[in-house]
Amino acid sequence: MESTEKLTDTNAILAYLYETFPLCFIAEGEAKPLKIGLFQDLAERLADDSKVSKTQLRVALRRYTSSWRYLKCIKEGAVRVDLDGNPCGELEQEHIDHAQATLKESQEKAKAKRAERAPKAEATDKPARKPQAKRPRQERPGQDRPRQDRPRQERAAKPSQAETKAKPAVDVSNLVQAKLADLKPKQRVNVKLGMSPVAGTVVDINKEDVHVQLDSGLTVKVRADYILL
Repeated sequence: MESTEKLTDTNAILAYLYETFPLCFIAEGEAKPLKIGLFQDLAERLADDSKVSKTQLRVALRRYTSSWRYLKCIKEGAVRVDLDGNPCGELEQEHIDHAQATLKESQEKAKAKRAERAPKAEATDKPARKPQAKRPRQERPGQDRPRQDRPRQERAAKPSQAETKAKPAVDVSNLVQAKLADLKPKQRVNVKLGMSPVAGTVVDINKEDVHVQLDSGLTVKVRADYILL
């Protein structure tokens, strides 16, 4: 059973006209001038169509013919068409002049509205925050050189508290202090880090510095004083 739901939205009615009379009402691109008195033809053609009323058809037709796209098609040499797209005579000059004047007036109103809204939009914008100047770094007494110049082994021998907690504890009851001469690469050792020694493997020995890769994957550089066997 065919739906008899009545269309009330103007855009929906225009879409219905585009579909029903595609040679007369153009959905996209350049429009075509309509036959004078086309509304009467439209009302008669859709008299038995319960989807639309004459009142809604008149509103939709008024919107279509007042659009910029339609007003631009009212120009010299253009031909009016009926509901089936058949030519119905050329445009008269007074109709062309009226359409161009209406288009110009509509565009100027739209431009004025945009200009009027622009200051209001700027006023509502929050002011940009000014970048704050960086404060000069204050040197503490006794701090004569940058932190990066401190010996690397000092930092390696004092890991962060989080790293110390994450490392497994080792039984220290049978461990003894290592001597540099006793150490060699690939040797299993224990490094004193925090409260408990951490197991690892010697990977390199450079003078008094011993590089140890801990079982956690972290590599540290320490002196032999921090190593237990």
